[in-house]
Amino acid sequence: MDEFTNPFRPGAGTSPPALLGRDELIAQFSMTVRRAITGRPGKSLMPIGLRGVGKTVLLNRFTEIADQEGFAVGFIEAPESGDFRALLATRLRKILLAYDNKRKTAKVLKALRVLKTFSLQLPDGSKISIGVDALAGSADSGNLSDDVTDLLVATGEAAKERDSGVLLAVDEVQYLSEAELAALITAIHRTTQRDLPVVLVGAGLPQLPGIAGDAKSYAERLFEFPLIGSLGGDDARAAIRVPAAEKGVDFADEAIEAIIERAHGYPYFLQEWGYHVWNAANESPVVREVVDHVTPRVVSHLDENFFLVRFDRLTPAEKKYLRAMAELGPGPHRSGDIAGQLGVKVESVAPRRSGLISKGMVYSPAHGDTAFTVPLFDQFLRRLMPEP
Repeated sequence: MDEFTNPFRPGAGTSPPALLGRDELIAQFSMTVRRAITGRPGKSLMPIGLRGVGKTVLLNRFTEIADQEGFAVGFIEAPESGDFRALLATRLRKILLAYDNKRKTAKVLKALRVLKTFSLQLPDGSKISIGVDALAGSADSGNLSDDVTDLLVATGEAAKERDSGVLLAVDEVQYLSEAELAALITAIHRTTQRDLPVVLVGAGLPQLPGIAGDAKSYAERLFEFPLIGSLGGDDARAAIRVPAAEKGVDFADEAIEAIIERAHGYPYFLQEWGYHVWNAANESPVVREVVDHVTPRVVSHLDENFFLVRFDRLTPAEKKYLRAMAELGPGPHRSGDIAGQLGVKVESVAPRRSGLISKGMVYSPAHGDTAFTVPLFDQFLRRLMPEP
């Protein structure tokens, strides 16, 4: 097939040609923003799931919906290291200056002054050019929760005055520090109480609900944490068949089933297999033999571009811990079983496990259990390190 017309789009956060299996969440979020802009904010969403299930794609779709409903949008990818506050201030600066450029109002001016005050508290000493005087007594307490609350309340009041709303979309929420996440949750709690059109939506790994609950016990009353995973049979088949059909190409049933089996229904892996199979096929319908032919190439590509970039960030001890997990299978696994595979006591590897959780490589689905955050990572580890 012509590579130029290839409809499949593997990539980090890249929108697939057909966003399937997420209709209920999209409809739920649409209702959330529509209610918020009319002064009835309520529960928002923080979808969770493993790597490669399309969390960022879904978050991007949420921002499109919010924009269509008249919201100003600030998209933030939470940093693994560094300060979240500077990113928040930068996104809100853009939103508030856009409000100010359209029509200067008292609420917008106040929000800009509060933002100026907030920016003076940035720990790295950076300054944000705004062109207004700081507002003493607002967002300058040095308490992060209080200061973020002052800032989002002022921003929400400015948005309300402009018949608009503000959406903060935060990807990789699990990388926020507990203090940063607690500050965001506290602030959204306050804007919701005041019926201001401010919505926080996020996405993260499966440990996010626990992290949010530890940050603020009432987080579950402000957010739902829907778990998104691999696509079911019909949706997985459509992820291959629909975009191909739009280009006048058909896939034989056996070829589609072979792709789904190898990709385990994960959206990112489906795109990878679809992309490589398309490029290797000579005619329609695409047959299973083409899938079989390209599979070694796809696996090699995934090893080098999806799995290895995560593995290379780890210490030798962390790599050994994950290889012991892989020897036990896809998981989840009891901490004692992993320690037994390593031939050590559980207590001695607890710091390693904590480090891997912090790096987003594993999570704890239940007390004492450990599971990979990356689908099929156990298979990759056994290919890379044949001997445990």
